Formats: sequence, C-alpha cells, structure tokens
Amino acid sequence: MTRPLDVLFCDNHLLVVAKPACLPTVPDDSGDTSLLDLAKTWIAREFAKPGAVFLGVVHRLDRPVSGVVLFARTSKAADRLSAQFRERTVSKTYWGLVRGTPRAPAGEVEHWLWKDRQRNRVHIVEEGREASRLAVTRYSVLERRKTGALLELTPRTGRAHQLRVACASLGTPLLGDLKYGADTALEDRSIALHARSLEVEHPTLHTRERWVAEPPSLTVWKG
Repeated sequence: MTRPLDVLFCDNHLLVVAKPACLPTVPDDSGDTSLLDLAKTWIAREFAKPGAVFLGVVHRLDRPVSGVVLFARTSKAADRLSAQFRERTVSKTYWGLVRGTPRAPAGEVEHWLWKDRQRNRVHIVEEGREASRLAVTRYSVLERRKTGALLELTPRTGRAHQLRVACASLGTPLLGDLKYGADTALEDRSIALHARSLEVEHPTLHTRERWVAEPPSLTVWKG
C-alpha cells in the first residue's frame, strides 16, 4: 500500500510537500521508500504521466526531521531554486522542542562545525580547522513548558546538523536527539525538530511564496 503524500502546493514548476518524520528525503542505503519516491508516484498518478517523472531535489531534511520540503518539477526551476539556496535568499523557519530552557529568551549561536562523515556526527571545532564551516543560527523561545521549551530556529547558513548542534550547545538538546544529548528516544524514533515554513522566490513568476506545515501529531508536540 502506497503511503499518502501530504501536498501543500503544486504547479507546473514546483511541488511542495510535508515530510513525515523518519522518512528519508531521498533514497538511501536503507532501501526504504523515500519522500522523493512518493512524490514521483503522486505526480505520475495525478497528471497521468507515462514514463519517468522528473523531480529536482534542491534541499533535504534529515531522516528524523519533519516539515516542508520543496521539489522542482523542471530542470530550469531546479537550477534557479538551487541558486537561491546557495545564495541564502531562502527563508527557513524551524520549530524545536528542547529539554530545559536557554538562559536568554532569544539570541544567535555561531560555531565552526566539522563533520565526521564516517560516524555521521558534527562537532564544534576551532576556527581554521580543515574542512570546518561556519554555522549561524538565530533562536527564540516561543513557549515555556514544564520540563523544557518550544524554540523557533532560523538558520542563517545551511550546514549538516546545524540546528541540532546549536540546541545542544545551548544546554537544551532536542527531544529524542540521542546523537546530540537527549537522554531518551521519542516513541517513533524521530527528533523534535520540524521545518515549520519555507519561503522562496518562485522560479518563473518571481513572487515570494511561503508554505507552512503543521507539526507531527505525536503527543510530545501537543504541549
């Protein structure tokens, strides 16, 4: 049985969907069905397209993360959207549920990060280390909860695991993120990080477009 796809927007150039947690954005070594697979199946069925379906991958979410994902339906759109991500003209907002509360209600976290690709883990390192990259994240406390907080996170750069490391560096690891300091797993093995909104310039209309995805239905998100 094909898993349903939560489509937020579709036109001749774009497909925007809400990714469930624990689903890979693109095919990986697990062999599990990916969001890209589901999206191509949906396009083929919705538009009665014979043969292979083109969808350009212009950004990704980590497997345990949920939220807005944008695909390009044409190669021209893929090129233009990829350029926006490279040039950091895309606006991305995430929600994160953390253990504890940051000392300041809002602020900016800046680190040099180095990725251990063998272990798929990112470390904070000194500036100048070979292969390290600067990561900048803004955060604010949206809601204080009994044992933690709901944070709004805005990445100013696009580094691997950037938001996960930023939360851990504040002494407030994301719930369920065992790799970066959480003490217990969530029931579905996700981490409490959700790509709440994404805003880009439409590749042909040149209007600013924004899409929002509701957080997962897990009890932990209900407050």
